[in-house]
Amino acid sequence: MTVLIDGKAISNQIKNELKEQTADLKARGITPCLAVILVGKDPASAVYVRNKKKACEYVGIESRSYELDEETTEEKLEALIRSLNADDTVHGILVQLPLPKHLNEEKITGMISPKKDVDGFLPESIGALCLGKEGFRSCTPEGVIELIKRSGFDIEGKECVVVGRSNNVGKPMAFLLLQENGTVTIAHSRTKNLKEITRRADILVAAAGKPRLITEEYVKEGAIVIDVGIHRGEDGKLCGDVDFDRVKEKTAAITPVPGGVGPMTVAMLMYNCVEAARK
Repeated sequence: MTVLIDGKAISNQIKNELKEQTADLKARGITPCLAVILVGKDPASAVYVRNKKKACEYVGIESRSYELDEETTEEKLEALIRSLNADDTVHGILVQLPLPKHLNEEKITGMISPKKDVDGFLPESIGALCLGKEGFRSCTPEGVIELIKRSGFDIEGKECVVVGRSNNVGKPMAFLLLQENGTVTIAHSRTKNLKEITRRADILVAAAGKPRLITEEYVKEGAIVIDVGIHRGEDGKLCGDVDFDRVKEKTAAITPVPGGVGPMTVAMLMYNCVEAARK
């Protein structure tokens, strides 16, 4: 029988654990603090920021929100990040993407101190992950690892395939699976014989950014399938990179969209922020 991996329940479990840790830190005079910068009025970004604020409030993290006009200059944004880097009461800094087109995303996000990179996006963070050193891990891939392990499944020795090679998900996902002693293949848009490769996977992580790309033909019987994608279908409903209805009966376990990986990304952001405060 297929296990439906409940990202909401597991994320709540993690947030409850963090709630206790935050209370302990506050008893020692340390209040974890996350600064979130939002530039412009992108509706999706505004929703994400609200969700992060709610999670901070629940866990006991102080949330500071900096909502700037669409026309904000690069100089003003850089000055804000420099001031937050220098503020010892701020433990994590997050710039909500995408930024307006006149702003250089790579340059702006690259200004965040590695000690406050709770998104885990900086080259220093990705480099530390690659080398197995201590550092912040990208929230979505780390959330996937927690989903698998807290659902009672082992990664060690398993054949793992990641479909997608983005810097924020695909590549760090592969490194994290490797750290858990999985045997890892990264597939992507230029991969030949994709179905043959994905059908080898004991653990298949779909992060290609293509709606319902993964059908039952891509999936090994009894595989664990993790769907990182999120899209708005033609019917107006949310869907992932996996064709859930066609794939679910073939799997040992699968994540839904919504309610799978999404809640875990926010939970791991909270985790990184608490860790930043602890350090």
